[in-house]
Amino acid sequence: MTQHVSSAVPALTLKAGREKSLLRRHPWVFSGAVAHLRGDVASGGNVAVCASDGRFLAWAALSPASQIRARVWSFDVQEVPDEALLRSRVAAAVARRAGMAADCDALRVVHAEADGLPGLIADRYADTLVVQITSSGAERWRDVLVAALREATGCANVFERSDADVRALEGLPVRIGVLAGAVPHGQLVINERGLRYRVDVATGQKTGFFLDQRDNRTAVGALCRDRDVLNCFCYTGGFTLSALAGGARSVMSVDSSAGALELAQQNVVLNGLDGVRTEWADADVFRYLRDLRAEGKTFDFIVLDPPKFAPTSKDAERAARGYKDINLNAMRLLRPGGMLATFSCSSGISADLFQKIVAGAAADAGLSFGIEQRFFAAPDHPVLMEFPEGEYLKGLLLARR
Repeated sequence: MTQHVSSAVPALTLKAGREKSLLRRHPWVFSGAVAHLRGDVASGGNVAVCASDGRFLAWAALSPASQIRARVWSFDVQEVPDEALLRSRVAAAVARRAGMAADCDALRVVHAEADGLPGLIADRYADTLVVQITSSGAERWRDVLVAALREATGCANVFERSDADVRALEGLPVRIGVLAGAVPHGQLVINERGLRYRVDVATGQKTGFFLDQRDNRTAVGALCRDRDVLNCFCYTGGFTLSALAGGARSVMSVDSSAGALELAQQNVVLNGLDGVRTEWADADVFRYLRDLRAEGKTFDFIVLDPPKFAPTSKDAERAARGYKDINLNAMRLLRPGGMLATFSCSSGISADLFQKIVAGAAADAGLSFGIEQRFFAAPDHPVLMEFPEGEYLKGLLLARR
């Protein structure tokens, strides 16, 4: 049945023919699709999104400064966004992850659009919750969302890391600081499948750690016994520790952040792992891979886990060059029978495109590889079928033939 909303309700009306994505339940409305806005709505306020003929499509949060002009809260006309709805969404997200990482005390408890809470990320690190708010809608409901998270998780300590670049696109200022409980002093220590990591939630990348790589760290570690491993873009040593714990003969870890390398070395000591089997290089990975080849170095297993090269699809061409460069040069360092675990966390690079880039690198290297496994984000980072942009992390495990 066709539904309409009262003329008194603020509404965002789309141009003719631009309702198709909303009918497929995609949660974003881009500025170019908007015909006009009815009513006086503050940033983050509720609007009804309507087709050109007035049909109701969704309830969304308005973001006047962003190219993503509105982010959908609900496709049900009866489900008007309010405190009760958002509290229920938070509770459902936390409950959905019950038992999901029983052997870990750190996991993502809210994953934005995938949990019906666009612009809200919440990661649990032991007894501390780290919250990142990236949209005008989530910013408007900030206090309600934080209170709901505390109630659902039982975490007394809440720290905000709303410093992602996307906030500027939403017209929002950077926010970093304590929202509840105690200030994290130094690094927190988390447990992940028998390994412990120091995590700097105040200044570390993302919210402090790459929780999305949890399962992939386990998979890589199981393949490293008696291998010489090169871990590129190692950050605080996630794959380094997994490789060492898995019995790697040696692990060389490379990153351009001295602070990250220092924390990675602390993590090796924290776990009582053999530091003699480790080497560290504070270097630019692009250049360092070339230097290793010039020195005649080779490895049995290489991990490429670079930072985001393409935040959006418009950056894809430039990012593709970067991904091809590092994969080509890493492949040239692999011994016969060696393995490469290569990743992309760029939303602007699809899984298909990433595979084509890596295949192009292999062709240029004059080498043949088999795909042994595909990597994805851990299940506490779910992906909606109607929102493929949410599948940002993808990876390949390749074996040199």
